[in-house]
Amino acid sequence: STLPAVAEELLREIKKAFQESSHVPDDLLLGLKFIFGPSAVPALDLVDQRSVTRVIAPSGRTLYQVLGSSGKLYTCYSSCHFCTCPAFGFSVLQKSESLLCKHILAVYLSQAMGACQELSVSEEQLTNILLAEEEDEG
Repeated sequence: STLPAVAEELLREIKKAFQESSHVPDDLLLGLKFIFGPSAVPALDLVDQRSVTRVIAPSGRTLYQVLGSSGKLYTCYSSCHFCTCPAFGFSVLQKSESLLCKHILAVYLSQAMGACQELSVSEEQLTNILLAEEEDEG
């Protein structure tokens, strides 16, 4: 699954602009708000607070954890645009009102702006993170 081309292009433009000037121009911020709607501003807040952590195991398996505004940690999979938060299940999957929740958008923006924290874990620790998520949902 991929994002619509216009969203992919916008994220590429944000990355390029950020690499060149260390900030995101207003026209790209407006584009962000236009494409991602109400998720855009809260996602930028999460990036500013450095709430996104890239979790990497020795095998190269990667997932992202985002500390939400409520203080809860959500697990995001950028490869398939999935987040464990309730808003993702409701707004994105059930109602198709949004492309992404604010947590996944924060992951993409953190990648574009080089603002991800990094955490190396063992394969066992990564497995435990994944299994803990399943227990929460079950």
